[in-house]
Amino acid sequence: MTQAKTAPSQSDSKEWEPQIVAFCCNWCSYAGADLAGTSRIQYAPNARIIRVNCTGRITPEFILSALEMGADGVLVSGCHPGDCHYTNGNLKARARWALMEKAIEQSGLNPRRVRLQWASASEAQVFADGVNKLTEQVRELGPIRREWK
Repeated sequence: MTQAKTAPSQSDSKEWEPQIVAFCCNWCSYAGADLAGTSRIQYAPNARIIRVNCTGRITPEFILSALEMGADGVLVSGCHPGDCHYTNGNLKARARWALMEKAIEQSGLNPRRVRLQWASASEAQVFADGVNKLTEQVRELGPIRREWK
């Protein structure tokens, strides 16, 4: 005797949503993200924020590890160049960015899965726009598991 198939549940038909990890500088972008929340600025709920002291602390290994651990995209958001609380940390992050993109590409992933942006504590909309843009880019690319070789 065979069992009858049941109709797919609502959870089976749920569309995939990208998971974004956002590394935010403690002094500017994290405060900008907080301001976006308190100002009720709407942005994609896909981002999980990790507060770091400075974007100068972010290495390619941080980004690759986030992607390997299940993130579909990574946002790095920090103080504007020249406004770093640690003098030149964001300049170091900007200098490393080309290396990070190359590491992403060499790992077999599309570099559009990562984004670097500058957002001060008063630029809540800039932060929100960055999350939205990266979420849309990653949504177009699809789940990361398709790309790993």
